[in-house]
Amino acid sequence: VQLQASGGGLVQAGGSLRLSCAASGSISSRNIMHWYRQAPGKQRERVASITSVGSTSYADSVKGRFIISRDNAKNTVYLQMNSLKPEDTADYYCSVSDLELFRDYWGQGTQVTVSS
Repeated sequence: VQLQASGGGLVQAGGSLRLSCAASGSISSRNIMHWYRQAPGKQRERVASITSVGSTSYADSVKGRFIISRDNAKNTVYLQMNSLKPEDTADYYCSVSDLELFRDYWGQGTQVTVSS
């Protein structure tokens, strides 16, 4: 399984970005797709998750600003990031938890920089 993330970039505070992550390979239909982020000098943290039936959860720091969604037909997860803040600056990673094979897969990071 390979995950390809895209959509990062440089944006001013208050702006928006949309990240995408396409998964290829064999993934069980029961899975959870996640977005994580890691800022310089900090631990990786979970940003948002979405199950295969569309249930979502968010870190408190992004609630009301970020929206996670997915297209099961395309095995793709999205992260719409609005009202961005400088503290959102980080490398963003997508991940898939295969609930039948009990395996986690990770993609490469995509960098998001929010200028003040």
